[in-house]
Amino acid sequence: MINKTPRVRFAPSPTGYLHVGGLRTALYNYLFAKKNGGEFILRIEDTDRNRFVEGAVENLIETINWVGLEYDEGPNKDGNVGPYFQSERLDVYKKYSNQLIEQGDAYRCFCTPERLTALREEQQKAKLPQAKYDKLCLHFSKEEIEQNIEDGKSFIVRLNVKHGENVIINDIVRDRVEFTRDVIDDQVLIKTDGFPTYHMANVVDDHLMGITHVIRGEEWLSSTPKHILLYNAFGWELPEFAHLPLLLNADRSKLSKRQGDVAVEDYKAKGYLKEALLNFVSLLGWSTSDNEELFNLDDLVEKFSLERVHKAGAIFNIEKFDWINAEHLRKKDKLEILQMLKTELTQSKYKDLELSDEYLLLIVEAMLERVSFVKEYIDNSPYFYERPTTYDEAVIKKRWKDDSVELLQKYIEKLSVLNNPVKEDFEIALKQVAEEADCGAGRIIHPARVATSGVGIGPGVYDLLFILGRDEVIERINDALKVIPEIKANIS
Repeated sequence: MINKTPRVRFAPSPTGYLHVGGLRTALYNYLFAKKNGGEFILRIEDTDRNRFVEGAVENLIETINWVGLEYDEGPNKDGNVGPYFQSERLDVYKKYSNQLIEQGDAYRCFCTPERLTALREEQQKAKLPQAKYDKLCLHFSKEEIEQNIEDGKSFIVRLNVKHGENVIINDIVRDRVEFTRDVIDDQVLIKTDGFPTYHMANVVDDHLMGITHVIRGEEWLSSTPKHILLYNAFGWELPEFAHLPLLLNADRSKLSKRQGDVAVEDYKAKGYLKEALLNFVSLLGWSTSDNEELFNLDDLVEKFSLERVHKAGAIFNIEKFDWINAEHLRKKDKLEILQMLKTELTQSKYKDLELSDEYLLLIVEAMLERVSFVKEYIDNSPYFYERPTTYDEAVIKKRWKDDSVELLQKYIEKLSVLNNPVKEDFEIALKQVAEEADCGAGRIIHPARVATSGVGIGPGVYDLLFILGRDEVIERINDALKVIPEIKANIS
């Protein structure tokens, strides 16, 4: 047994943003570790120097920390199997590649890029099912190899795939998967710059770090036979594999930035809650037996199992994501939402307004069922932060009647004599006007709403009026009475 304690890892490449698929891989590894009393390791696979993006490592770590997936070992953490940056482990890979060469399980390849391109084109013209290296350099004599090295010829190190039985993967998610050796190329293990490829570094590091379960995306399934051959060449015990389903767009194409946002940072910037993000991502390929859909991180740890991960691709449904975000927002303590709203306000055009916590809490409570994001407390109800300068013509055309001016003037008279009115006082005064005019309350409610907010939708009208306050309501209605009759006349 590799290790009595389950050990898993998330091993991203610092090539830019953290893809939501990468977040799902990190989450499933984290959940598996925590569910089984194991350890979650973060390892940075930064050996592809051509794709390395400055600042990407810091961004990855910041994002992982933001969502709350605290790792047990990794950058800036204690651990006795580091370093956790592959670029700092080159001597390790060189040692093991030399071992493979000595064993005959790998060899130096001196072929130029031009020859490899010509070979590939030739095989394509011959319509071979798969382009593969022809093992030319495997047959070089010891003297030829030494001479090439002495002459300063650059080389790569290739895996020597030998004839033998099919390679079988017993995958936790995909069950038994079998590959013939005919489809396995002599994969590059060490590049000309001395850096390892993913395949070499991945296997060596997983072994040395005691990884018991390799949980990663389905796109790595076709590489797994190469990894198994490497494990076998070293005589190392295999970890268990679990390959997660692809993430798909609604049209079932592979999720990509060409069709929309795919970066965790993008969704964070749009105001999605980290709790909602983890909840939504957890459902991209996994479900409970009773098909529950709302979870916090502790719930997920309790309920998660790799056996419940699906084989089929998972559709990225943004409408469902929005719904989950709204549900998590409504579960939050009102004071926490208040602080989030205050932060949003500092980044908006209302940043210089001096608004009391009491006032903002009233907005939080009134709008809670009408928003999915904290920013919508501002975007969906700007009338709480500034007086309307325009009025919805469709609402005016439908709701503003010939007697609306008179009714609102009488309502103002009722409000003017109230001292520190509570919400019920706004309602009582309005119904008194309706009763005296022998009309329904709606005859006043709709004109009052559009006059004070400029729109025809929003929280309950008495909540709206109470939050704005008596004096502000009176002033807004008076302002509207100077403008709306003319608007009505022009659209009638």
